[in-house]
Amino acid sequence: MLGAIGLDDTQEAAYHGLVRLGGAEAGDLARRLALGEATVAAALRRLEEEGLAARPRTDAERWIPAPPGVALGALLTRRRQVLDEVEQAAALLAETYRSQAPAAAVHDRVEVVTGASAVSHRFLQLQMGAMEELCVLVTGTPVAVTPMENPVEDAAVARGVAYRIVLERDALSLPGQLTELAVGLGRRQEARLVEKVPTKLVVADRTLAMVPLGDHGSEPTALVIHSSGLLDLLVFLFERVWRNALPLRLGKRGELIEDRPAGPAPTDLEILALLLVGMTDASIAKQLRIGLRTVKRRVKGLMDLAGSTTRLQLGWQACELGWLKAPPPAPEDGTAGRETALDRRSATGPLAARGGRAQDAPDQLDQPRKLNRT
Repeated sequence: MLGAIGLDDTQEAAYHGLVRLGGAEAGDLARRLALGEATVAAALRRLEEEGLAARPRTDAERWIPAPPGVALGALLTRRRQVLDEVEQAAALLAETYRSQAPAAAVHDRVEVVTGASAVSHRFLQLQMGAMEELCVLVTGTPVAVTPMENPVEDAAVARGVAYRIVLERDALSLPGQLTELAVGLGRRQEARLVEKVPTKLVVADRTLAMVPLGDHGSEPTALVIHSSGLLDLLVFLFERVWRNALPLRLGKRGELIEDRPAGPAPTDLEILALLLVGMTDASIAKQLRIGLRTVKRRVKGLMDLAGSTTRLQLGWQACELGWLKAPPPAPEDGTAGRETALDRRSATGPLAARGGRAQDAPDQLDQPRKLNRT
């Protein structure tokens, strides 16, 4: 723990021993720590240099600890000052780099990292350098880093870095994956599940990404991509996979639960069916005896649920999501068994009678003679 302020394991053990004992001679402390007396004596001299231990004038052989609150606080202040100076120097170097290289070459935008050790090291660097968010796609075939080999994740979370992780289902069977996932969800990280992710991917703060290059030789190879159109494409890919994935959460007993998204309500499916046969919002409102604003609000809700930005996209997404492959579920308002608008149109309209394209004709529910096309 005290290694962060410059102490090695022996020095930290010696200081802990002095604090527990309230003071001791070097030989006695060495026996208690099961270490050589010369080793402990050297550690005590280092503690004296750092202001963590001292020898009273009346007994030069005895060592007493400095109060931890005062001594360690002073060391932390000094270390913070050093880190502030390093941060300022890094900012100056970054500014110098930007001013001297206004037009970065292509090879400056993409790095090629080869070898399992190098790939693992670069992956850890991405996490250590992140300040806001890490977006990760996880496959079921790790190459350089397994779920149990990520020692910097705790530090990143402690810094306030948000993790958004999408795992493919095969990844859940990796050794240690369920344990690490449960720990992450317990720290309020976000995780989702899909059957298959398109590729391994790590995106740090939307400014840096890392993807595998593929099977090129015996050693794993990855690309590190800096700000560019390619990076924007990878961010878009992650967001698309994230949107279509199932959220994961921890149950009361610590088990993983997949939150299946709720599909459209029965009324929404009726509105969707009428949209797809070309009816306008006003015609739909009249057909279903609901307000025009209600129709517009429900259509907007359908678009948000499907992740579409236009009504044309909504129709395509509805097919992809299977909303049109089965009859709508029974309504929740006590009208179970009522025919939907789509059922009535398909059962009584000209399309059912002739097997061809629907023609404008009245049906049994006083529908308009001519359907308005959007």
